[in-house]
Amino acid sequence: MTRLRGYTLVELIVAVGLFAFVMMIAGGAYLIMINASRNAQAVTTGINNLSYALESMARNIRTGSCYGAIMSSSNPCSGVTDSGNDENSFTYIDVTGTQITYSLDGGTTLKQRMNGAGLWSPLTDENVTITSLKFSWSGALRGNNQQAYVTIVVAGTTSWGPGKSELFYVETSATMRG
Repeated sequence: MTRLRGYTLVELIVAVGLFAFVMMIAGGAYLIMINASRNAQAVTTGINNLSYALESMARNIRTGSCYGAIMSSSNPCSGVTDSGNDENSFTYIDVTGTQITYSLDGGTTLKQRMNGAGLWSPLTDENVTITSLKFSWSGALRGNNQQAYVTIVVAGTTSWGPGKSELFYVETSATMRG
C-alpha cells in the first residue's frame, strides 16, 4: 500500500505565519515610503512656489526703474534713493509705469501691492512662512555710471504637516536692463 504524503497542520501554520510576517514588514515599508513621498512633494511644492515668486519679482524688477521710488503725479520717480541696504520692503516703477511694492505686509507671506494703495496680493502659498525678507539695491540714480541691481534675501520655512517644516535661505539678484 502506498501512502500519500501531504503537509501537516504544523507546516501549514508555520508557512502562513511566515508569509503574514513578511507581508506585514513589506506593508509597513510601503506605508513609510508613501509618507516620505508626501513629505517630499509638499516641500518641493513650497520651494517651487517660493522660486516662482522670486523669479517673477526678479523678472519684473529687471525691466523696472526708479528703485526705491515714491510715485507722485508730478514726478513719477520722486524719492528715488541710489542705494538701500537690508530694507524689508522694496518699491519700484514697472515697465508700464505702475508703482509696485514688495513686502511682508506685517505678516509671514510675501505680498505685492500696485499703485501704492489698494489691496496686497499674496505671492507665496500659506505653506511657506517667511521669517526674514531683505532688499538691497545700488546704482538706482541715473548718471552715476553704475549698473543698477537689487539683491533679495529670503529666509523662512516650508511646512508639510503639523509640526513638520523645512528651513530655507534664498538669495537672488536682478540687474536693471537698459
